[in-house]
Amino acid sequence: MAIRKDILSRFIIIYVFIGLFAIAVIARIIFLQFVEGDKWKKLSLNLSQKDIIIQANRGDIYDSEGHTLASSVPFYDIRMDMEADELTDEVFDENIDSLAICLANTFKDRTKDQFKKELVRARKNEERYHLIKKKTSYTEMKLLKTFPIFKLGKNRGGFLAIPSYKRVNPSNSLALRTIGQTNENLETGEKVGYSGLEKAFNHILKGEKGLCLLQKGSGNLWILDGAEPKDGKDIVTTIDINIQDVAETALRKQLEICRADWGTVVLMEVKTGEIKAIANLQRDSFGNYGEYFNFAVGASVEPGSIFKLPSLVVAMEDGYITPSDTFDVEGGVKLYYGREMKDSHKGGGRMSVEQIFEHSSNVGVSKIINRFYEKQPWKYIERLYSMKLNSLMGLDIPGEANSVILNPKSKFWSGLSLPWMSVGYSVQITPLQLLNFYNAIANNGKMVKPRFVKAIREHGHVIKTFDVEVINPSICSQQTVKWAKKMMEGVVERGTAHNLKNDHISIGGKTGTAQIAINSSGYGGDTKSYRASFIGYYPTENPSYSCIVMINNPRDGTYYGASLSGPVFKEIAELVYAKSLDFHEACKAKEFLTYAETPEIKTGYRAYLETACKELKLKYKTDDSDNDWVISKYNNLRIKSESARINAADSIVPNVVGMGLTDALFLLENKGLKVFITGRGVVRYQSLEPGLKANKNNIVKIELS
Repeated sequence: MAIRKDILSRFIIIYVFIGLFAIAVIARIIFLQFVEGDKWKKLSLNLSQKDIIIQANRGDIYDSEGHTLASSVPFYDIRMDMEADELTDEVFDENIDSLAICLANTFKDRTKDQFKKELVRARKNEERYHLIKKKTSYTEMKLLKTFPIFKLGKNRGGFLAIPSYKRVNPSNSLALRTIGQTNENLETGEKVGYSGLEKAFNHILKGEKGLCLLQKGSGNLWILDGAEPKDGKDIVTTIDINIQDVAETALRKQLEICRADWGTVVLMEVKTGEIKAIANLQRDSFGNYGEYFNFAVGASVEPGSIFKLPSLVVAMEDGYITPSDTFDVEGGVKLYYGREMKDSHKGGGRMSVEQIFEHSSNVGVSKIINRFYEKQPWKYIERLYSMKLNSLMGLDIPGEANSVILNPKSKFWSGLSLPWMSVGYSVQITPLQLLNFYNAIANNGKMVKPRFVKAIREHGHVIKTFDVEVINPSICSQQTVKWAKKMMEGVVERGTAHNLKNDHISIGGKTGTAQIAINSSGYGGDTKSYRASFIGYYPTENPSYSCIVMINNPRDGTYYGASLSGPVFKEIAELVYAKSLDFHEACKAKEFLTYAETPEIKTGYRAYLETACKELKLKYKTDDSDNDWVISKYNNLRIKSESARINAADSIVPNVVGMGLTDALFLLENKGLKVFITGRGVVRYQSLEPGLKANKNNIVKIELS
């Protein structure tokens, strides 16, 4: 009996213990479910879900005529989901050989057998995102989607194309420092502008990132969900890529001849402040020139003689001088506190203010400013300040350097400061800031802000425009403007820039040859270096454009602004003159139609030629063939054309010699060829011989002249 009671008591204890344990378990379950439920749900999601950020397509940058300056080109990482829900073993086994052959023929980096072995192994290992090829082009990606298995799509064929974007500049280095560049954020993969317009308008260009949610569900299937990215907006710049090309080419040619350290060119529209071209070229250690720094915006330099115009404008505006007043230049040498001020060419006696400016007399300008402002230097300085020569312009792009104009409070001020400042020393100013002053004179005293951007577009529609912004409605009186223009025109007519005078276009401007201080040696020492400049506007009767050319430290040949920077200015001016119809009187239709000769007629599309002849009322005769592409000649006042024997639909390399770039690109790229272009004009050479089989992705080089 005692034993039975003992056993019973033990069972009761066990049952009680089990009951308490069950109650504890139930309590714990209730606690986890209702108290810590959210916590464990989040942890579960973290283990079964994956957020992938989808980068937005960065907006494009265009020139003023719609040509692309910067764009994001899509590239794709090609992957294969070996565990796609509907990719059966039967489909895989039947088509793997064909897929391997297609991949080998396309990429040529592995054989058919290597591709097959790789894919079979990945299938066996149940790889979800097996990498096949990185950074494929859009054309290649579209081709891959037609391959066996892949053409079944994502769920049935496991085909995955993960996009990424590469920022490219179709115009290569043209205006590169102004356009700017992007860096990739290593953590997010986002493209971020770090210089030029790419940086200044990064918030406009970058768009909005998307989010892709990958959920691990039944059957090990990833279910996609999330928000689509929003593409960035486009910006339209003021730059004209054709003028930019000429400006950069002319500058590069001159820099290579004289082996200068660097050079900069800026062309600005007078009334609007639009920058039509800006080039900055710097010599590297190998003697080559590239765009490494924006000197026009970011380099404050001693301008030398091109600062004489602001000095004389100050004196004219204060009523101390007129262009006809005369001063003795004392043979071209003047002592100030024991230091000589010299003209580049000695000689001369009394000269008018106009002659002093035309011949760039240092002695003449310094005597004028020193005579009237030696006892009141603040009046001279404050007048310069009032013309905004010491103020930042608030440009569209970052990196604008501060100007430095000394004043009597500075510890560096001395009796030499005023005369040397008057001729462009002891002053530091950026080329663009000084151009903006000259542009204001050309614009009848109105100073406008230099602009690099005209508009913002979204999906091809303009959503915002940037209007002309006035910095100073009148930097001086109209009388002073009139005198200043007359003096600048005299520089080209009779003065130091006489070599720029021509019969096509009238130019007003100022030459500058500044000696550069070298470290502790200053302006002395055995080695001397110079900065050559020309700055001005054209045409003089109705100024449309202003321009500055500055070349730093030429090593060979001349170092004078007129003969070094002047020819670059002239070449740009003549191109713009030839390009712009605004400079020319409209010719009469009757005169046009009586020309005995016409320009060269390009090989091209038959329908376009017929339309042109109809609009211009030119006699036209063609052969009876139905070929869309024709070769035309002008003979006996009639245009005759014959078939060019080109078939846009076949896979044969066409003959594009004699065509314009638009038609040549259409035909070559239609064959799947990758085209590299040099020059401009008409195609004179193509690297692939016409009649050969056109293999997709082959490279063809064409030269235009």
